[in-house]
Amino acid sequence: MNVLVIGLGSMGKRRIRLIQKYDSTIQIFGIDTNEERRKVCEKEYQIETYSCLDDLFNVNETDCAFVCTSPLSHSEIINKCLKRNTHVFTELNLVSDGYDENIALAKEYELVLFMSSTFLYRDEIKKIKSLVNKANCVVNYTYHVGQYLPDWHPWENYKDFFVGDKRSNGCREIFAIELPWLTDVFGYITKVNVIKNKISNLNIDYDDNYLVMIQHSTGHKGLFAADVVTRKAVRNLEIFGENIFLQWDGSPQGLRMYDYMEKSDYIIEIYDEIDQLKEYSKVIVENAYFNEIVSFFEAVSGNSAPIYSFEKDKIILKIIDEIEA
Repeated sequence: MNVLVIGLGSMGKRRIRLIQKYDSTIQIFGIDTNEERRKVCEKEYQIETYSCLDDLFNVNETDCAFVCTSPLSHSEIINKCLKRNTHVFTELNLVSDGYDENIALAKEYELVLFMSSTFLYRDEIKKIKSLVNKANCVVNYTYHVGQYLPDWHPWENYKDFFVGDKRSNGCREIFAIELPWLTDVFGYITKVNVIKNKISNLNIDYDDNYLVMIQHSTGHKGLFAADVVTRKAVRNLEIFGENIFLQWDGSPQGLRMYDYMEKSDYIIEIYDEIDQLKEYSKVIVENAYFNEIVSFFEAVSGNSAPIYSFEKDKIILKIIDEIEA
C-alpha cells in the first residue's frame, strides 16, 4: 500500500511514526514545500519526499492520503486526492469549505473520506460515556480547556501558523476538538448561550475567551470555558448528578470517581500501556492518534465504518459558527 502524508510538521510526523507502527510494510511518501522538513523526515523515517503534490502524482500511484497541512488549505488538497482515486484521512478542517463537493466525490468514487476526531478514540472518553450512561440520571458538567496561545507551538510565532488566522483561530480549534466528544457523551446540542470577549494583549483579531452554556437533547447541560489566555495548560472536567461525581484533568491517569457510599475519591485505571512523547503535554496520549489510524485503515479495507464523518463535522462547525457569532 502506498500512503501519502501531506504536510510534514508536527502532526505529519506523528502520523508517519504511527503509520509505521501500524504496518512497517506500508510505503510512505511525504509532501512539504519546506525543504528542511523534508530532509528531517527523509532522515528520521527513511521515506521519499516531494515538494508538491503534482510531482508525486506524476510518478507514483497512491492508495491513501493523510492531509496534515494548515486547515484552510485542506479542501483543495482533499479534492485533488479524491479525484486521483485516493482515500483521504484529514486532520481538523475548522471550516466547511468544499464539504458538499468532497462528500459527493467520495461517494461517487466509493472512497473513504475520514475526518479526524481524536478525543472520540480516547479510552478516558469512552469510560466517561459509559459511567454517565450507567448513572442513569440527568447530569451537569463544568469543563475548562485553555492554554496560552504562544505556548501552543513554542518553536514558532503564533502569527505564523493557522491559529493566528481569524477563520481558523485557536478558540475555534478548541471547540472543534471538544464538541464532537461532548456531543457523543451528553447528546446533541440544542441550545448555546455565550459570553465572549478579548482580555489579553495577544496580537490577534478574535475573541480569546468564551463561556458557553450548553443544553443537550438528553436534558444534560454544561458550562464550557475555552480560551487561549490561560498561562498553565489545563483541561479540567467535573460531571455531577444525583448518582455520579466524576473528575478528569485530561491526563490518562487523571480520571477520578467519588464513591458517595465510602465518602472517598478513587482513580479509575484505564490504560495497560500509555504511549506518550516527552516533548508534549501530559494530556497528549499517542494511543488515541494510533487508534484512529487503525480505524481509518479498517474503513479502507471495508471492515468497519468511521465513528465520525464530514456530515457530523458539518453540524459541529455550524454550532461553532453560532458560538462565534
